[in-house]
Amino acid sequence: MGKLTVCILFGGISPEHAVSLRSAESVLNHIDKEKYHVLPVGITRDGRWIYFGGTDYAMLPAETWTSAPGCCPAAISPVRGQGLLRFSGDTVSATPIDVVFPVLHGENGEDGAMQGLLQMAGIPYVGPHVASSAVAMDKTLTKLVIDKEGIPQAAWELVRACELEDRMDAIVAGLEGRFTYPMFVKPAGTGSSVGVSKAADREQLKAALAAAGKYDSKILVEEFIKGKEIEVAVLGNREPVASVCGEIDSGAEFYDYDAKYVTDTSTAYIPARISEDLQARIRQAAVRVYKAVGCQGLSRVDFFATEDERLVFNEINTIPGFTSISMYPKLFTASGIPYSRLIDRLLELALEAGK
Repeated sequence: MGKLTVCILFGGISPEHAVSLRSAESVLNHIDKEKYHVLPVGITRDGRWIYFGGTDYAMLPAETWTSAPGCCPAAISPVRGQGLLRFSGDTVSATPIDVVFPVLHGENGEDGAMQGLLQMAGIPYVGPHVASSAVAMDKTLTKLVIDKEGIPQAAWELVRACELEDRMDAIVAGLEGRFTYPMFVKPAGTGSSVGVSKAADREQLKAALAAAGKYDSKILVEEFIKGKEIEVAVLGNREPVASVCGEIDSGAEFYDYDAKYVTDTSTAYIPARISEDLQARIRQAAVRVYKAVGCQGLSRVDFFATEDERLVFNEINTIPGFTSISMYPKLFTASGIPYSRLIDRLLELALEAGK
């Protein structure tokens, strides 16, 4: 059997473009080139698809990758069997693809859009399928599923961004009637804490609603849960397994985008500093969430652990960060699956699900 042809997709038009570039750099540095023929394909911030012909993967996070020698316009064809199309002048070459690893975070990457294209093309891919991706990406839909599953989570309200201009005061009054300050305000469909705010008073709440409304038409407002931030990596198709629990001490008001990717204020504890009993319950709950949403391949499931040993579901991420400092690969490294083997396993699961 020859090498598998693996297309690594990265970039994209979402606010998480930069995170995707860093994740892809790590994947490309760790994937076994002896096992796989790798086709790196990036999507620029304005939506152009470009085959990356270079070998210096540091060009990705530096955002100079489009100028590498060997780069050319490219696209994945929705026509089954064609795979990757590369364009040079008036000529087009087609390279069949065995499996795609969409290292794409956020809009058009993990919301089911890319998954739909790959589904039509008949190409197996890493991660959950269309419906699961869409449900997990929209936090309000996730909340409905988890409510039905009976897993504890923060109380929440849905706010429509289109109503903010005419009904801001009424919306704020309603939220103040339901929750005490502080409240968390999130765009329903972003990851990496993009557009998320912690509002401590009325003026901050108004500002947080307006900020979240710039990213999504649906806004999630949640009660504040005081507790440790716990993350669990889940891997598998029909019989998923959960990693050890990790704990994030953000060193900031909360674990926002800067704490995750820009500053060095956050500290990760693996395993989490919670009791063995609570760790076991959180790992079991993570698998329940994963199955309830209908995931396969991978996801990271996040919780809060309160001082009185309660677990509270926070959110699920179907294509979690894969940077060198990201929790998903670190959690499985601590669970006995190093980064390169984790990539192998994800590709195996994708092929298994695509049969």
